[in-house]
Amino acid sequence: MKKLMLWIVALVALSGSALDAQDITGTWQGTLQAGRELRIVIQISNADGGGLKAVMYSIDQGGQGLPANAVTLQGSTIRISVPGIGGTYEGTLNADRTSAAGTWTQGSGPLPLNLKRATSETAWTIPAPPARPTPMPADASPVSEVATIKPSKPETQGKGFAVRGRMFSTLNTSLGDLVTFAYGLHARQITGGPVWLETEKYDLSAQPEGQGQPNEKQWKMMLQKLLADRFKLAFHRDKKELSVYALVVGKTGSKLTKSEGDPNGLPGLFFRGLGVLPARNATMADFAGVMQTAVLDRPVVDQTGLPGRYDFTLTWTPDESQFGGLGIRVPPPADDAAAPPGLFTAIQEQLGLKLESAKAPVEVLVVDHVEKPSEN
Repeated sequence: MKKLMLWIVALVALSGSALDAQDITGTWQGTLQAGRELRIVIQISNADGGGLKAVMYSIDQGGQGLPANAVTLQGSTIRISVPGIGGTYEGTLNADRTSAAGTWTQGSGPLPLNLKRATSETAWTIPAPPARPTPMPADASPVSEVATIKPSKPETQGKGFAVRGRMFSTLNTSLGDLVTFAYGLHARQITGGPVWLETEKYDLSAQPEGQGQPNEKQWKMMLQKLLADRFKLAFHRDKKELSVYALVVGKTGSKLTKSEGDPNGLPGLFFRGLGVLPARNATMADFAGVMQTAVLDRPVVDQTGLPGRYDFTLTWTPDESQFGGLGIRVPPPADDAAAPPGLFTAIQEQLGLKLESAKAPVEVLVVDHVEKPSEN
């Protein structure tokens, strides 16, 4: 009889937890003060395998939903993790569970974000996500219809690559930077050529001929043709044994979240500061590429064997050996016990991956001829 009473108590406790989870399903909304007002909507529902799931919308920044991979409710405390942008919400529900007072943390310090449960009458309208552009035919090999190349301003810091619609642009990039991007190489994989290949900096913009949105491979093909046309770049390929980092899956397995983005779309890998890298719709090859071109001092070889695309945010404390690819000198780390771990530890703890030092034969590009760019 005593055992039966214990089972009844346990069942009552489990039923209460289930009811608690159901109590917070629905639409919650509030305004985040992040330099400007951003209206945030979080839709919480029951997950198929039990527990809770959520989708977050920043409706003043578009209608793209951001899935949360972890929604927990402990007593009156709710926590929601949004890995695609490296953000976390934590709030305390009021007694009747119609509002929550809490904070949103993303990169820097927490910002106040108080949520209210919305009704059909009070819920904000979530804008439709932007229509996906019509892709360029897969067999197209685009050339630039319009292209400008001009010297960068001497005071310009850092460097950048961007795609906006059908316009590809770079800021403060050397010819070496353009070659590494166009051919997916590390700077150490380019040999030969004049000194100005690295010292002369340019701003470039180019738009492809034809119709449709190029994919990543087609953007690089267009840039390759532009380099041959405007810089008269000629080269041959060779093999050379170099020190590399091999990107592999850690012993405990990958912790990555599969992306729900367009499998044929462009990846999004844009630093939000030194040591904060949100990745959207990115393959492991994309991640290895940005690590070798921007962060690390040697090529990075993807040996994870992980197919598909992922959303994640990697946060770490960089050291002085990193970000040379962006032309940035990293300041000495502050003595802060709460600071994120170093890069190698962060990759293991946050992504379930590992960077291992190795020697490997890799392809190198040997410059045979190059000229400063022709006039626009």
